[in-house]
Amino acid sequence: MNARTDARQLALAGDFPILARPIHGRRLAYLDNGATTQKPDAVIEAERRFYRESNANIHRGVHRLSQEATELYDVARESVRRLLNARAAEEIVFTRGTTEAINLVAASWGRANLKAGDEILLTALEHHSNIVPWQLLCEQTGATIRVVPVSDAGELELAAFEQLLGERTRLLAITQVSNALGTINPVAELTAKAHAAGAIVLIDGAQAVAHQTVDVQAIGCDFYAFSGHKLYGPTGIGALYGRAELLAAMPPWQGGGDMIRTVAFEGSSFAEPPQRFEAGTPNIAGAVGLAAAIDYVQAIGLERIAAHEHALLERATAAVGDIPGVRLIGTARHKASILSFLVDRIHPHDLGTILDAEGVAIRAGHHCAMPLMTRFGIPGTARASFALYNDEADVDALVAAIHKGQDLFGTRGTTR
Repeated sequence: MNARTDARQLALAGDFPILARPIHGRRLAYLDNGATTQKPDAVIEAERRFYRESNANIHRGVHRLSQEATELYDVARESVRRLLNARAAEEIVFTRGTTEAINLVAASWGRANLKAGDEILLTALEHHSNIVPWQLLCEQTGATIRVVPVSDAGELELAAFEQLLGERTRLLAITQVSNALGTINPVAELTAKAHAAGAIVLIDGAQAVAHQTVDVQAIGCDFYAFSGHKLYGPTGIGALYGRAELLAAMPPWQGGGDMIRTVAFEGSSFAEPPQRFEAGTPNIAGAVGLAAAIDYVQAIGLERIAAHEHALLERATAAVGDIPGVRLIGTARHKASILSFLVDRIHPHDLGTILDAEGVAIRAGHHCAMPLMTRFGIPGTARASFALYNDEADVDALVAAIHKGQDLFGTRGTTR
């Protein structure tokens, strides 16, 4: 099956009601999937059904609705375990998303284990959510951050990684897929090297789980974080995978109901993981919706989704890259379905506005990756990111809209 045929056959826009909505009187080409994905009917219906039929608070309730809600929440945790191939459901902590998951590790594991002189190894590809929590932790503990640089293509400088990795490295925190460039990092290889140096490894999987199969046991990482809303699930729900022995040794990071064993004014004792890290009433409906999203993508097949998106990325890279006056930012050999670019003499925000008028939704700006933009000497990029429901018509609409922008600015067919 060739790429063009595969791209047509996988497009499932009919499952996503919002994609039928015209934008400015035009067919919507939604290419902002790196920021958030649209939701299929299966996810919308799962949340609706929970609130209509099973809404109650979980745990400890003896009535029927509470028991049903608890069972649905437990099933959702098992769905995440299966998605990541964790060893046990107890290794899955529900969070609001990747950001909260990383902050949880920083606040709990980090405060308990880091001290002055220790080093945290990051990369120039990181999202702010995998930078700022570690900066705050360093201010509190006296640890320091070191950064692995990237090449002009947007690939990690692996020789520099090995030089920076040393006996003081306590933590490697790294994205699996760059949200700004689409670069896919060799996380299993880097995890093995970090472990050999005695470091713990956290992986930001926000841009990975919707685009490829993830196996935390095969990767060997200690922590893995992702967000449901980038996986066709609801906003406000995500998960942290943590190795059981690490979670068991970590102190709570928030106090409240449902994370305790006993409470007295003289002191409290705490529940075992994962409940220890889920204080208060959780996003039960969000977990139910996330489980529905996982079922949806697994029924299609993540390998099939990856092949479809790769075909679209290749088509878009060739078509956009051939436009005079366009500069591609991020040309790594191994990429997920993200295309960042600049158009001569058109600011990315202006280009985004022009594309919106043509029904094409992209992201424009620094993509919460300001250090990476500084590395390339630019304030930001225009970013098109593809999902399972996109098709060749969306790529063609993107190209036509870029031409429209150049026509409006009088730059079509010219370079600086």
